[in-house]
Amino acid sequence: MNMTKRVLLGLSGGVDSAVAAYILKEQGYDVTCAFMRNWDSFANNDIMGNPTIQNDVCPQEQDYMDAKAVAEKLGLPLLRVDFVKEYWDDVFTYFLDEYRKGRTPNPDILCNKYIKFNAFVRYGKKLGFDTVATGHYAQIKKDETYTKLLRGADNNKDQTYFLCQVPQEAIAHSLFPIGNLQKSQVRDIASKLELDSVSSKKDSTGICFIGERNFKEFLQNYIPNKDGDIVDIHSLDIIGRHNGVMYYTIGQRKGLGIGGNKGPWFVVGKDVQKNILYVTNGSEDEWLFSTSCIVSGVNWLRPDKPTDSYTCTAKFRYRQQDHDVVLHFIDDSTVLLTYEQGVSSVTCGQEAVFYDHEECLGGGVIEEVFSNGISMDAKIKDHVNRGNE
Repeated sequence: MNMTKRVLLGLSGGVDSAVAAYILKEQGYDVTCAFMRNWDSFANNDIMGNPTIQNDVCPQEQDYMDAKAVAEKLGLPLLRVDFVKEYWDDVFTYFLDEYRKGRTPNPDILCNKYIKFNAFVRYGKKLGFDTVATGHYAQIKKDETYTKLLRGADNNKDQTYFLCQVPQEAIAHSLFPIGNLQKSQVRDIASKLELDSVSSKKDSTGICFIGERNFKEFLQNYIPNKDGDIVDIHSLDIIGRHNGVMYYTIGQRKGLGIGGNKGPWFVVGKDVQKNILYVTNGSEDEWLFSTSCIVSGVNWLRPDKPTDSYTCTAKFRYRQQDHDVVLHFIDDSTVLLTYEQGVSSVTCGQEAVFYDHEECLGGGVIEEVFSNGISMDAKIKDHVNRGNE
């Protein structure tokens, strides 16, 4: 018999949260669904005050209608809650600030930290709910001292990477009903239940507030682009032009527009002040590989932080393989992460997420990247300066 009776479930209009709602109901919970509106798809302005996103671009209202159809089919109440201001203040503003610095942020991690497992949790408590639930592919296991966050059973859909910044207290009061299922099983359940609005619906990808539009075109509404040189890091020759260094990320191969010039080419560095994009034409090039990094704002999910060097694994991007690392806390929320074998395309602004086998230990933002103790940014500047002498 479950001890928690009333659960507030985030119903997004997708198949995962729909099946999560059904499972909770079958398990005997008193389930109320809530659709979170996090982006104003009706009135968004660019830096000049002109509308930038119309309702036909961001499918948020269609998602709401799909969620409504699911709730009605399952006989569950559906609330609609507005977190537009919170999303703008805590997620989107940070997203823009990071891009202006030439970094690559992950808004999905911020959304989970500030909206789904903060604002949404507070909203639920205000209404008398002790527990929230979502359709994330993750699992939890109660230990004597804390609640473990475990990878989802479906390795291809595991979403613990995106949950790494969720506080332990929120994890302890959350449910992930589909975490033990494969995606194919989730779709089968939805099909058998005749949840027609979501059973064959395409998985959402990318960032919700961008929708189907071109990412660069969207970002240009908020951060004016400025063309600049693309430079071969080895020869320091100009081999092309970019349309804004903030639009590119370390390791990026596609979209550079220089593929026919001894390519393929990969981004290895960005000089935001001088507006220069540095590239190399080899995927195994030393300029792509680092051996350590500083990670800040670390959310550690276990009760105690290791006092000595700690061996575990880490992901530096979603769906990337696990890499062996040694973790050492510099202060309460900052980690030095070392990986002597070298890892390609570790990028400032993205998240390093730590694992002990199946358990997610938490994560933080990659602040600075090093190769054999030398900052990658400093290494590029020194190389360029010597080449210009």
